[in-house]
Amino acid sequence: MRFAGWLVLALFVVGADQLTKHLITQWLSYGQSWSVTYWFDLVLVYNPGAAFSFLADHSGWQRWFFIVLTSSVSVWLVTLLRRHAAERLMPLGLALILGGAIGNLIDRAVLGAVVDFLYFHVGSHGFPAFNVADSAITLGVVLMLADQLGLTSRNTRAEKEA
Repeated sequence: MRFAGWLVLALFVVGADQLTKHLITQWLSYGQSWSVTYWFDLVLVYNPGAAFSFLADHSGWQRWFFIVLTSSVSVWLVTLLRRHAAERLMPLGLALILGGAIGNLIDRAVLGAVVDFLYFHVGSHGFPAFNVADSAITLGVVLMLADQLGLTSRNTRAEKEA
């Protein structure tokens, strides 16, 4: 796939993330949850911090910090994406991370916090709520690690060396 194709994938992630966040904010009120299964709920929470609510309890400066940080990282990701566009696994990971980063950046810029709504749990013990952007970022990191650890096919590695 070419560079433009990877950017389209990143934009697809942004669109899917923003659409799902829009829908959940229409369906639920802040703090409300809807049990889908005995181990999964849809919830509506706002996270002004980063992963696992890191820095969430601060006075608001973190919003601007994360906006600047995410913007800078996104520019860097586009640069890496252009450099690795002819590969398979690395640009896939980069495009997913870029799309997720931009999805959460939009929330921070518009709402001052990230909309989280996917909540997996066993009884009262659960994983912190997250969203489509967070899922894309996580999958992207796993794919990049797989690529860097040499877990890609021999054909893909041969293409990189060519």
